[in-house]
Parts: sequence; C-alpha cells; structure tokens
Amino acid sequence: MNKLEIKNHLKVNQILNKIKDDAFKLISNNHSITEYEVQRFIIKEYKKHNLKQSKDPPIVAFNQNSSGPHYYPKKKSKKLKPGTLIMIDIWARLNQKHSPFGDITWMGYYGKVPKEIKNIFNVVKKSRDYSINYIKKELKRRIPSGKEVNEKSKEIIIKAGYEKNIRHSVGHSIGVSTSPHGIYGHISRRNKNPLKINMLYTIEPGIYFKNRFGVRSEIDFYINNRRKVIITTKVQKRLIKV
Repeated sequence: MNKLEIKNHLKVNQILNKIKDDAFKLISNNHSITEYEVQRFIIKEYKKHNLKQSKDPPIVAFNQNSSGPHYYPKKKSKKLKPGTLIMIDIWARLNQKHSPFGDITWMGYYGKVPKEIKNIFNVVKKSRDYSINYIKKELKRRIPSGKEVNEKSKEIIIKAGYEKNIRHSVGHSIGVSTSPHGIYGHISRRNKNPLKINMLYTIEPGIYFKNRFGVRSEIDFYINNRRKVIITTKVQKRLIKV
C-alpha cells in the first residue's frame, strides 16, 4: 500500500463512519423502520458520496437475523421494535484508482440492553482489542502470522465459554478492486504466513447464537514501515443506544 492508497482508504473510512452514524440516527428517529429501509438509506449514501460497493449489499440485521455472519434483508424484512439488537456492517471504496475498501461493523440496541447482550459485546470487544495488543507486542521482535493472531483472538472467546459460537475467522486482508476481501491471506487458522507490512486487514471477532442473535465488532488496520500498528477506523467502545 502506497501513500495514495493509505490516503484514499482513510478518506473512505471517514465517509463510512459518517454513513454509519447517520444510519443509527435514522433508526433513532424512526422506531418503526425496517432492516431493508436502513439498507436502502446506506446504499443511497454510497451513491451520494460516489462510493463503489461490492456485489453484496450492506448488512443490516435485527435480533435473530444477526445470528448469521452474512444476512442481507429483503423488502419484507424485520421492523424495529423495543428490545431490538442492531448489526450494521458496511464496506465501500472511493470510485477511483488506488482506493482500497473500508470495512466496519457496529452494534446498537433499541431499549434497555439485557445483561447477556452487554456481556457478549464486552467479550467481543475484549477479543478485538486483545488481537491488536498481541500484534503490537509481537512486533517488538517479529511479525506474527495470521494463524497466531486468529488463535490469540479466539482465546478470549473460548475462555468466556463461547467456543461453539464462533462462526468465522477473526479477520481478512482488504481488497482494492471488486471486493472488501483481499487475496493476500486472512487472519485465520490456515494462514501460517506473517502479516504483511503496509497491507490492510480487518479484525472482526464475532459470537453467534443460532436463531437468537449475533454480536460482531470490526475495525481496519495496517502495520507501517516502522512496525507500528495503525488503526484506520473508529473503534466502538459501547453499544449505540437508539
């Protein structure tokens, strides 16, 4: 990744963060809105900002629809109601050359947040942050592999008792053309190669309960030439109340 690609990636993530904020504001102002209506709003914002998306639409999932990693609402989709967990996963890039994708996932809740969901979110957040801290620590002497980062991230989830609720690897490299998923190796058990310098990656641990709900938090980062971890997205600290 060169300086222009870094600049364009940072720019698209600023835009995506605003779109995410505006989507949650839209939900806050319309407590009968559907998943599909929120998704259409996000796509409209992509066009407004001249962003290029992949073949898959944004993920907007309420309650049990968040229990799978990839859910795309149809026209007749769930309507918001009190006691709704909200997952928004959006990705896009600038509509020009040398423009990597940005890719973020944030969680919100309408109503009083149950203790169980608070606890699950905290485990996911801890797993996400532990991954980044592990990379930082290892960079003092070497570059860790995708497999090692994946295992360290999952340690937190497993220790909390949710090993059976892990549905995917902890991250992936970020693409620059047609997909947010890059071709240079995921942060997964299969990738025994060291992470690449100046390569964008996601960290996105998730915990999923079949037919109930799922929680995921996603950030983007890269390792610069000085072997420093640079996080290129906002980092969610708490659930967004709508």
